[in-house]
Amino acid sequence: MGATLKEVEVLIVGQGLAGSLLAYFLEKAGLSFHVIDNDGQHSASRKAAGLINPVTGRNFVKTWKADALLPFARQTYRDLESMLGARFYHERTIYRALASIKEENDWLARAGEAGYEAYMGPCHQGMELAPGRLSPTPAYGETLKSAQLMVADFLDYFQNYLLGKFQLSKNKFHYSNLQLSESTLEYAGIRAKTLFFCEGYGLKSNPWFDYLPMRGDKGEALIVDFPGLDFEQIVKQNKTFIAPASSGKHWVGATYAWNFEHDEPTEAAKQQLFEELGAFYPAEKRVVEHWAAIRPTVKDRRPLIGPHPEHPQLWVFNGLGTKGASLAPFWAHHLVEVLQKKAILDAEVDIQRFALLAPHKS
Repeated sequence: MGATLKEVEVLIVGQGLAGSLLAYFLEKAGLSFHVIDNDGQHSASRKAAGLINPVTGRNFVKTWKADALLPFARQTYRDLESMLGARFYHERTIYRALASIKEENDWLARAGEAGYEAYMGPCHQGMELAPGRLSPTPAYGETLKSAQLMVADFLDYFQNYLLGKFQLSKNKFHYSNLQLSESTLEYAGIRAKTLFFCEGYGLKSNPWFDYLPMRGDKGEALIVDFPGLDFEQIVKQNKTFIAPASSGKHWVGATYAWNFEHDEPTEAAKQQLFEELGAFYPAEKRVVEHWAAIRPTVKDRRPLIGPHPEHPQLWVFNGLGTKGASLAPFWAHHLVEVLQKKAILDAEVDIQRFALLAPHKS
């Protein structure tokens, strides 16, 4: 007799932010699932600073759907902390350096617009965040309702939770071993009704969803030891963020590269980051680690969610880009509601917007 198949409602490929949050909401909904992940150390999720920033860009624009996404993310991570008995979500102010009177005026003008007052605080002129360490700047704009998810810590805690419940296999997923039938699928002794690919930039090699226009951009960051620096908030000066990291160190980054040959750290990016950091932090510092990963970005800056046009049991949940910590909870929950037929997939994230790119049977 053949081996007994493990039967679940959902199979998930990938345990980054997308896959982990999807698994969490599936469990809350009472739907059985199993996750397959190769524990890749180059995962963009594991290298991210996990910043939740409601106001971004040179023009201080409120991030897409901030009013819905941010409170939902906060509650989700607080609930996960209670469930896992750990702390990995921190509410932190982002202090953004304003280098000129024009930037100060632009900040104050934007802060006075309807819908921005909850996210943009005052300008602090002459403020010294780390006296003797950070170079003075004319003023700092105070970002409100910002936060940081310690992503790698969260993923480790959640991974252990899944392993303890035998809901995770730490193996590489082989596309050729997936067997599809009309209403179900089988893979490595598991039978499921639906499979969600949450692979990050790995989607580029997925034979069912490689038609989707994932651009991807390579980011590199440093983990830096700043002796004597006792600062638990976040600073953005010039184009560089300094944010707390584990073990008392700080995350410094990040670079953006749309043309790249590999996902390994490069000496050029390390030098660039260290020089940019030195321009406003001349005090003693030491690089402890140098990270690189490829972010799963999409040209229209919206997630990629939906079923395959010819194989409805295969779905994708991807394209969270640089804002995974704020996007993943809301859209994972929405996806589970769609799966339960309690909601219709939001057109802004539906991969149907790229239907003309999809392969069609001849």
